[in-house]
Amino acid sequence: MKTKKENARFFVPDGNGDVSRVTHLGVGAHQDDLEFMAFEGILACYESGERWFGGVTCTDGGGSSRTGRFADYTDEEMKAVRVEEQEKAAEIGRYAGMWQLGYASSEIKVPGGGHLVDDLEAVLRATRPEVVYTHSLADKHDTHVAVTLALIAAARRLPSDERPARVTGCEVWRDLDWMLDDEKVAMDVSGNDELARELNGVFESQIAGGKRYDLAVMGRRRANATFFNSHATDASDSVWFGMDLTPLLEDGAADPVAYVLGFIGRFRDDVRGKVEGFLG
Repeated sequence: MKTKKENARFFVPDGNGDVSRVTHLGVGAHQDDLEFMAFEGILACYESGERWFGGVTCTDGGGSSRTGRFADYTDEEMKAVRVEEQEKAAEIGRYAGMWQLGYASSEIKVPGGGHLVDDLEAVLRATRPEVVYTHSLADKHDTHVAVTLALIAAARRLPSDERPARVTGCEVWRDLDWMLDDEKVAMDVSGNDELARELNGVFESQIAGGKRYDLAVMGRRRANATFFNSHATDASDSVWFGMDLTPLLEDGAADPVAYVLGFIGRFRDDVRGKVEGFLG
């Protein structure tokens, strides 16, 4: 499978290059996004002989913060570190394959997604996953949103019967607690905190200077589980929220802007109704 960038990398931890075995695919913008947002898929495949997780990281790691022992690293040196960290995570998580497509963020944040759409189409055609995890359309990170739109565009190029059965847009740089409960995709990510902590902790280059993503992710998962339902005991001790993006694949003409604004509008109406109801 050929991708556009010369610096792109494809890594197979177990040496088996059969990417058609991938059942769960994570498509993230940056190194570490998959481990934070797509842990449901990683966990579902981790000890399964029938399900396999594949990962796609779209950017090259450029522009990353450099703190702690990495403070004196050049941008090129930091790119290499981040690529290595992502491949180490793929080994720990037993991924079927790890694509790092090597784009600069500026190459992705263009109208239409540029060549990233072509690469994501190629990955989808090669893997034919049942489930895909990517970023929420309500994320506050521009590159995250650009990646999700590129993925949607790529999936829409496929025949309808070859598209993923489920696509979930996951919270990262903005949680999805505000969504109406019956519209949230609540992913149970409990059952292997040791694996979760090991995966989160791989990305030393990002947490060494005090930005403790590893702790924050575990805290959000626990908070989601506890605050999800105010009138019932916790069914899970670890939950990650997502937004169902599958309708944007089922209807290739559906407008992503109108779709995500629909969630926001229904949240607004719910808040208005509660407040107005008690005003009399």
